[in-house]
Amino acid sequence: MGKPTGFMEFKRLSEESLPVAERLKNYREFVQHLNDEQAATQGARCMDCGIPFCSSGCPVNNIIPDWNDLVYRSNWKRALESLHSTNNFPEFTGRICPAPCEAACTLNINDEAVGIKSLEHAIIDKGWTQGWVTPQPAPAKTGKKVAVIGSGPAGLACAQQLARAGHNVAVFEKNDRIGGLLRYGIPDFKFEKSHIDRRIEQMRAEGVEFRVGQHVGTDVPAQTIMADFDAVVLTGGAEQPRDLPVPGRDLAGIHFAMEFLSQQNKVVAGDTLPDQIKATGKHVVVIGGGDTGSDCVGTSNRHGAASVTQLEVMPRPAEQENKPLTWPNWPLKMRTSSSQEEGCTRDWSVTTKAFVGTNGKLEKLSCVRVEWKDGKPHEIPGSEFELKADLVFLAMGFVSPVQNVLDAFGVERDARGNAKASTDGTGSYQTSVGKVFAAGDMRRGQSLVVWAIREGRQAARAVDEYLMGSSNLPR
Repeated sequence: MGKPTGFMEFKRLSEESLPVAERLKNYREFVQHLNDEQAATQGARCMDCGIPFCSSGCPVNNIIPDWNDLVYRSNWKRALESLHSTNNFPEFTGRICPAPCEAACTLNINDEAVGIKSLEHAIIDKGWTQGWVTPQPAPAKTGKKVAVIGSGPAGLACAQQLARAGHNVAVFEKNDRIGGLLRYGIPDFKFEKSHIDRRIEQMRAEGVEFRVGQHVGTDVPAQTIMADFDAVVLTGGAEQPRDLPVPGRDLAGIHFAMEFLSQQNKVVAGDTLPDQIKATGKHVVVIGGGDTGSDCVGTSNRHGAASVTQLEVMPRPAEQENKPLTWPNWPLKMRTSSSQEEGCTRDWSVTTKAFVGTNGKLEKLSCVRVEWKDGKPHEIPGSEFELKADLVFLAMGFVSPVQNVLDAFGVERDARGNAKASTDGTGSYQTSVGKVFAAGDMRRGQSLVVWAIREGRQAARAVDEYLMGSSNLPR
């Protein structure tokens, strides 16, 4: 806990952001972390609640009360050690995690939660600034070789843990840079890629080998991987997007969100793309109300779109959740992202009936409003309307991992097309193919970065047990 009476004395202090007009000029991060005094005050608000629901609300089970108290007492280095004990990459989650820990905070029952995410952000940034984040190579090698397929957060966490256990780890990435959807799915204004780069250097010093441009199952045969390594971990992202197969889908100007977002990230990284999808001067419609759709909104605004509209088929959520009913679980309530604050018209309970255009080019959407009954949308007669659109981004989520990797290794799949692997008991994270394991989106489907890190860490322990008979890696 922090100060015994701190939660009664101090109000929540949120991180400040640069003004909209300033941040729209570039693709740099614009959220400024708390200074030492502000962070100490925020840490003081952590109450002696007895049962820290925040820790159970956090997928990696961060020991949140401990580092809240340590920050309150200005013991930053020990706070960083506590943070790293459960989370390999707090600079990732401190920027892009939605913070289910804060929803579970006991103070959130009738007040504003402790700013846990802002403290995490402050701790890790100070750690890097002070030079406290250093390589931790294994004291001895086991001689075992492990291939990690995919270099997103699950793959990176798994690889780092296995390397620290003494195994020889090679990470295979189909793209030209390491990071998976962290690199090419999240805009730089939310998450600058230098955070990945310095972790890569740390992991190289710990013995991890990175192989880019290696598409396992396509140009690298799975049989070669199976022959060369003692264990394989599949950690690719859920990259198969949900489509919208309505009339006019083949018109020019309709794209999956990741086509748009990954291109912009490559341009920010210095690549030249002559056929880049540009929203400049166009009327943009984003179909899908989640984080990926929000990222399309922010990127379109930075391109200088004429207008941006975001459609959601679900009804508009309540402004405030019923806390006695929902706490400590993640509540469904009205949320406005920083990208939506920058300029966006939002509409709910809308479904697209058709894309309309002439000469093969998109001009507008034909839409209708729906009401939800028995868990299903029903069109409202007479509610049809049209929406001008030069450019549409489909951001309705992802249905499964790309199947060719799973095909190549011949692993059994669940009903949703993910690699089938249990997380319980002996053989956890192990697929139907003996030495092949799966974690993150590849196993659980589309999910959060923090869940990917958790599964990567746990899969590493399972692999270590498989190879060595037991493991000292944390659960």
